[in-house]
Amino acid sequence: MRLMLAFLICTSLPPIAAAQDAIASLRVGVVCGPPVIGSSPAPDTIAGSTHLIAETPPFIAEITQVPAVIGIGFGVMAQALDPEGLSDVTMIMTHPPMGVAGVTQQSYQSWISGTEPSPTFYQFDEDYQRVTGTWTFTAVLDDAELFSVAFDVVPPQALPGLAEACGYRDLLS
Repeated sequence: MRLMLAFLICTSLPPIAAAQDAIASLRVGVVCGPPVIGSSPAPDTIAGSTHLIAETPPFIAEITQVPAVIGIGFGVMAQALDPEGLSDVTMIMTHPPMGVAGVTQQSYQSWISGTEPSPTFYQFDEDYQRVTGTWTFTAVLDDAELFSVAFDVVPPQALPGLAEACGYRDLLS
């Protein structure tokens, strides 16, 4: 599983929160993992890099429940109010303990466009990444939170139709 863009949230907050003075729009949902055309260094992630994609995948469902299935991705489409966009945004993802080291947070630098929605999503690429529980995406700029979204990653059996939506039926377990 690799990061596309990431975030952080407290469990006592609503599932979606956005700074009204910086973020023009924020949509959340589930995607089928798109083809990867390269990678970008992200030393504060388990993989050490994030995927680069040619085209933004459409949401197949605009919900915050996600089946833990290889090939499924989830995240946000955010657009800045400022037409120039926002650069030097730190994307932070928190999640239940993952991998041998039990990592619970990953982050990397990104930007948010002011002229079109910018995708930020995480895609399950490896079995060790499919940890169930609360995952949060938080965007931070100059120590100010721009948005935060909480997702509930569930076993595939909890959302069988969505788990099979991307054609990964053989990978359900």
